Amino acid sequence: MPVVLIIAELIFFTCIPALELRFSIPMGFFALKTEAGVPLEWWWVALICIGANILLGIGVYEVLLPILRLMCRFKWFAEKLWKHVEHRREKLQPIVEKYGEWGLALFIGVPLPGTGAVTGAAGAFLLGFSRPRFYLANAVGVLIAGICVTVLCLLIQQGVVADDSLLRTLFIKDVH
Repeated sequence: MPVVLIIAELIFFTCIPALELRFSIPMGFFALKTEAGVPLEWWWVALICIGANILLGIGVYEVLLPILRLMCRFKWFAEKLWKHVEHRREKLQPIVEKYGEWGLALFIGVPLPGTGAVTGAAGAFLLGFSRPRFYLANAVGVLIAGICVTVLCLLIQQGVVADDSLLRTLFIKDVH
């Protein structure tokens, strides 16, 4: 596959909210190969996915106000969807009150389902974070997640993680 297409796939999968770099970094390590049959250098994969994820968080944060103003005109939004937004807000509120942007960075940085730049951006927006506070928390959080996932992928790649381990089977479906 041409390198440009590999980069486009990494960015595309990083921009899917439920996946983000928690999916795209392992994909870049283990699934995508260049025309010569080799993967991109690990640091390129990490750099592309981390950069795309930081920009994704910023983009979500910046478009929320216009979207919410538009959506609030619809009764079904207020009745059906707003309670899901409030649920996320309630989940994030105690961390943010106690730790501020560092709590938000930690929330974004923990590579678990339901966390990440998109959820963090929505939470920061709803909790009234200023742009500079969110931008800092987003960058730090995405770096934490990116480093965690990259280190895990490197450990798997180098054989430090056993072939029959749960971590390896989660990241590599065809263990040889």
